[in-house]
Amino acid sequence: MKKLDTLFIGLMLFSMFFGAGNLIFPPVLGSQSGTAFWLAMAGFILTSVGLPFAVLFAVSLVKDGATTIGNRVHPVFSTIFMVAVYLSIGPFLAIPRNANVAYEMGLKPFLNESWNNSVVLLLFSVVFFALVYVVSLNPAKMEKYMGRFITPVLLLSMVVLCTIGFMKLDAPLGTPTADYQAGAFSKGFIEGYNTMDALAALAFGIVILSAIKKKGISDRKQLTSFTLKAGVIAGGLLSLVYVSIGLIGGKMTDASSYEAGTDILTAASTLLLGSGGVALLGLIFTLACFTTCVGLTTACGQYFSKVIPAASYKTLVLAVTIVGFTLSNLGLNQILKFSVPFLVTAYPLTIVLVTLTFFNRFFKNSRKVYSSTVLFTGVFALMGGLKTFGLDLGPLESVRAVLPFSSAGLEWIVPAIAGAVIGILLSGFDRKVETAKTLEVKG
Repeated sequence: MKKLDTLFIGLMLFSMFFGAGNLIFPPVLGSQSGTAFWLAMAGFILTSVGLPFAVLFAVSLVKDGATTIGNRVHPVFSTIFMVAVYLSIGPFLAIPRNANVAYEMGLKPFLNESWNNSVVLLLFSVVFFALVYVVSLNPAKMEKYMGRFITPVLLLSMVVLCTIGFMKLDAPLGTPTADYQAGAFSKGFIEGYNTMDALAALAFGIVILSAIKKKGISDRKQLTSFTLKAGVIAGGLLSLVYVSIGLIGGKMTDASSYEAGTDILTAASTLLLGSGGVALLGLIFTLACFTTCVGLTTACGQYFSKVIPAASYKTLVLAVTIVGFTLSNLGLNQILKFSVPFLVTAYPLTIVLVTLTFFNRFFKNSRKVYSSTVLFTGVFALMGGLKTFGLDLGPLESVRAVLPFSSAGLEWIVPAIAGAVIGILLSGFDRKVETAKTLEVKG
């Protein structure tokens, strides 16, 4: 495969990852972390770039990717987990969020206040999802549309905005808020969940591998190698963008008065370039959200066409588009209300599955290790998700609260380690029993 092909696939991967969450959360982190910015950003990049990169790597190592990794726990778990992931990063959460943000930033700022917002959102959604559907119908041309055309325009727009921002915004970083004073790195680590990119990487793995295979690459080692190269390109660009817009948020002197990252970036763009800045920012958000929706729709279509062989790829893409269109009209706040608790539950499971994949050879693919680790992790990850949703855990809260790292939202770490140790001990015991039986038969 040519180096230029690798570059374009890397740019396509960047455009698929780079959506609403990637633009919304870094400015807020910058404004709230203040002088603790670099430590907080390091935690953010670890889960928003490093973890997705690790997921892509793990998916490329095994045949059938994420499904095979889930099967190591149990086929039923694999199906339930992967369906939940695809539905969440697809039509139920991520796609509606991106479409809604594209409207909020790309069109709403230019509307007359007398216009009916719900009606305009509906009309915008019709056009937006019609384009998503058309582009998603032909995955083979995604590299051409997204890697060669849309992504360069998106990156150029970001360069213009960030360069002017660094030239004109010279305010020093402020005092960190209480959360970032207590633990900047762990707070940034948790905030990185909100990009949903680690879960998206489970889905995008199949799209990237398909794109590489279409270039004539079939050897597993070469597939892994080219996937890593594309991941480095995408991850490097994502990290650069996060740091840049995070610093813009940190250098906006009144950023703390804004409710969301969209507000911070809108104010910064207006300050830097006037109405032209708002138009430029609208272009950035619209392109970013559009490419992510196309990537997610394509991934869902490819996955569910394998799960439901009777349904064609085109039919499933249409179904994903219709559901995404319907939910996008609920409004951004309603979507975010349900997405965060799900992410707090799903991310720990993703982290341990990927970690176990890398150490798989040390415990010889033992199902007991996978099952025990996922069980212990899942219980406490679910507790964290329910707490984030606002439910009272009752006596369970005292159990959760005494665990190490619970104040940072990482109470699942120690149970995960305990589960892995128990699984290793159980698998070791089984091997001893099998060895004893073999010796007894031979004797």
